Amino acid sequence: MHLSRRHFAQASLGALIAGCAPRGAPDLIIHGGPIYTGAGAAKAEAIRVKDGLFAAVGSRADVSANARGAREIDLAGAAAFAGFTDSHVHLTGVGAAALILDLVGVTSIVDLQTRLRAYAAQHPEGPIHGRGWIETHWPEQRFPNRADLDVIVSDRPVFLGRVDGHAAVVNSAALQLAQIDNNTANPSGGAIQRDTSGAATGMLIDNAMDLVQRVFPPMTPAMQREALLQGARIYAARGWTGVHNMSTSLAEAQLFEEFAANGELPLSADIYLTPDDGEIVLQRGPYGEGAVKVRGIKMYIDGALGSRGAALLAPYSDAHESSGLLVMPIEQIGDIVRRAREKNVQITTHAIGDRGNRLMLDAYRDAFADSPEALRNARFRIEHAQIIDRADIRRFAAQGVIASMQPSHAISDLFFAPARLGPQRLAGAYAWRALLDSGAMICGGTDAPVEKGDPLIEYYAATYRHDLTGFAGPDWHQEQVVTRSEALRMFTSAAAFATFSENERGAIEVGKRANVSVFSVDLMTAEPAAIPTATPLLTVSDGRVTHEAL
Repeated sequence: MHLSRRHFAQASLGALIAGCAPRGAPDLIIHGGPIYTGAGAAKAEAIRVKDGLFAAVGSRADVSANARGAREIDLAGAAAFAGFTDSHVHLTGVGAAALILDLVGVTSIVDLQTRLRAYAAQHPEGPIHGRGWIETHWPEQRFPNRADLDVIVSDRPVFLGRVDGHAAVVNSAALQLAQIDNNTANPSGGAIQRDTSGAATGMLIDNAMDLVQRVFPPMTPAMQREALLQGARIYAARGWTGVHNMSTSLAEAQLFEEFAANGELPLSADIYLTPDDGEIVLQRGPYGEGAVKVRGIKMYIDGALGSRGAALLAPYSDAHESSGLLVMPIEQIGDIVRRAREKNVQITTHAIGDRGNRLMLDAYRDAFADSPEALRNARFRIEHAQIIDRADIRRFAAQGVIASMQPSHAISDLFFAPARLGPQRLAGAYAWRALLDSGAMICGGTDAPVEKGDPLIEYYAATYRHDLTGFAGPDWHQEQVVTRSEALRMFTSAAAFATFSENERGAIEVGKRANVSVFSVDLMTAEPAAIPTATPLLTVSDGRVTHEAL
């Protein structure tokens, strides 16, 4: 998400404070439904939570012994699991969606115009910022352009981001504000789309968006605060007990710290800073304790598949003139990786195209050429890992690189990815089964607000690989699904391993932090169609009940 990584002010970050249940609080006993203690089929009858940790796991009688005054929660048949962690989210963006024009689900350019008109009437002054459109199902079969926006709003700037955050359409007023004309060169790592006369159409890809975003008023500190807190509350209500927050500014990290200190943060947060704000962690190494930890730096090597910014080894099948974009110089990436190694800082990099993934695997390998074992111990990550050349799949396990993947991308992209990639490259697209079979580690996330940020949708997508209507095309490689136990591991124990937290989180075990996610259906046995329509009923994060709907 570009909003957080480009516009939030820098700020210093002090010691991070845990937000777990206060010592001396009454014990919590949970029973009355299947309680899956790990990623497999093992179950317990009951669990007891004390001082933020699992104090007992087993039979109800054993768990209840010597637990006078404990609060008991009866699941009434609902299913409990080790707490779900979103391994890739932009939490401020989740909350910010309520503060800008919401374009998720627009069905056509006409529908986009209708929403823009209504929003402009409700907000008659100032620039308009929106996000969430995706054109792949539109009857017009094209990107929107500035003329589509000008007819609705022509007297003030409009910036409407595509759902993936890697492309946007702006109106003529925004182009003029940014001084983009026929002579403006494409910035490094970006593209200004033009018509046959050479005039900008209003579509901006990847780094070209910066030309407009930098002249838009940034979020105010009050808006940023409200967005992050709102996003965290939304996430607790969906059943998440922890997040790996990507592309985090220091200002956001300071808010995480503040909310944890005040007891307002309803989940744990492992933070990956932007390259711009990452100098602090490169100098001092990872830091923080308790509920919030700064782990490392999140970088970008390429753009997104939908906007044809993902860097491919060969041209796009539906746009032979383009092979995508490299949005960050590989030399800069290599320098950051080498410095990160020196300070034991974890690096994770957005890579979607097969060229982007290969370049990052090469960069990680080269920085540890003298010690492949040190690379495996560093647990470097690639975010998305969506399209991988089949020759490179085995390299993830061989190098110890964690694939941080978002299953919902596969069921969102299945309508346009075959056209973008062609049949041969689809074999390495969203290749969860192939990666796991090679021995690679996959941690699961959502990339919200690009996707909804719903753990139930992610679990459904990973195990069923159909869209939410039950559709999957004949070329969508159903052999890449994972088992239910494997999907559960992606969001629990693998998510913990990906942040060096496997001794603290990821399973329901005595002594580990008490993180529990409860859903109205048993994810291990329910029919696929019942999973994404289920309800989060109880969330316990570090021993605190952060959501309850039983």
